[in-house]
Amino acid sequence: MKSKRYVVLVLLTVLALTLSMGLAKAQDAKVIKIASQTPLSGPQSALGSSMSNAVALAVEQLSGPLTEMGYTVEYVPFDDQATPDVGVANAQNFVQDPAILAVIGHLNSGVAIPSSEVYNQNNLVMVSPANTNPRVTDRGLAVVNRICGRDDLQGPTGARFLAELGTVSSVYVLHDTTAYGEGLATFFRAEAEALGLTVLGFEGTTEASNFDGIITPILALNPDAIYFGGIYSQSGIFISQARAAQYAGIFMGGDGFDSSEFAQLAGEAGVGTYYTSVAAPASNFPDAAKFVEDYKAKFGEDPQPFAAQSYDSTALVLKAIEKAAMYAGDVPSRSLVASVVRDTTDFKGITANVTFDAIGDNVSGQYFILQVGAGDPAQWGANPIVQTINLPSPFSAFEANMMGM
Repeated sequence: MKSKRYVVLVLLTVLALTLSMGLAKAQDAKVIKIASQTPLSGPQSALGSSMSNAVALAVEQLSGPLTEMGYTVEYVPFDDQATPDVGVANAQNFVQDPAILAVIGHLNSGVAIPSSEVYNQNNLVMVSPANTNPRVTDRGLAVVNRICGRDDLQGPTGARFLAELGTVSSVYVLHDTTAYGEGLATFFRAEAEALGLTVLGFEGTTEASNFDGIITPILALNPDAIYFGGIYSQSGIFISQARAAQYAGIFMGGDGFDSSEFAQLAGEAGVGTYYTSVAAPASNFPDAAKFVEDYKAKFGEDPQPFAAQSYDSTALVLKAIEKAAMYAGDVPSRSLVASVVRDTTDFKGITANVTFDAIGDNVSGQYFILQVGAGDPAQWGANPIVQTINLPSPFSAFEANMMGM
């Protein structure tokens, strides 16, 4: 009996020591979390899920230096459902977690703008791979940055392209009433009119399935082109119905068209459609070849547009946190991380080199004009690039002009 009691006491002692060591280790763990907000459900989830996948891949592949410094890096994805209220609610939720030091996102500018007000109040840095509305950065928030271009440059780029075709003298402009779609369409219209194109109409719609009431009046005006500022889940259906109604002119839109889901919805009716984008297919970037290979191996499909940019945004953030941790000698504060991110210069990503200007835009952006080559979604990544234009950010252009005076 005495021997059995002794064995039991020894086992209990070992168990207690094991538990206490585990607890101490858990208490000593230095956890750093990277969050994202994209639509993971709903009609825009094809893009949002691919962006989230790319963030997860970057955290998995690029956290080594922080791990060697004794940190555990975790990824926490949030579904903003492409809805401002949901994005803000998510933001209010995760700013309460002090381990979250950065946010990658969003897809939709209309979600990013109000959500980033919450980030700003809590010194939580955001790096966007996809938000193009000028207000994202023009508010001058110290925590808000983006590696992609802007709609006040993307919209005019599309208008200039149509004007230079030589076959377009009139255009009808539609938009989806969102901050992104209406903003892009507004910038397109201003440049189109400045170039002498006749804008026969400017209309916003939230219609998602039956566009007969919009298409019939447009057909009566017979514009040479229709420009749609909106997302593929709406424009793909519109274009399919407009072609079925015998519209024979040119379709054009912005990077909201840029998803293989557009081909799924528009089919052969979408072939020939032009669209501008701040994110060319990943296959266009030589340095992204390994990313594409690794992404396909892990997720069993090609990355959608903005996935490679999401990878770059995460890589930039991880490097900034690494630097901030070295400065602090411990888990860095959110404000320090935000400052280091904004000070980013000459960061070499797989899609672009990034240097942030004073308001958080990349000092130089690429704008692509592409044309839908096939109605097969599997061929989306092969859409030909018609033009590539490099443009400075408005702020860096202003600074250059001031220095030249």
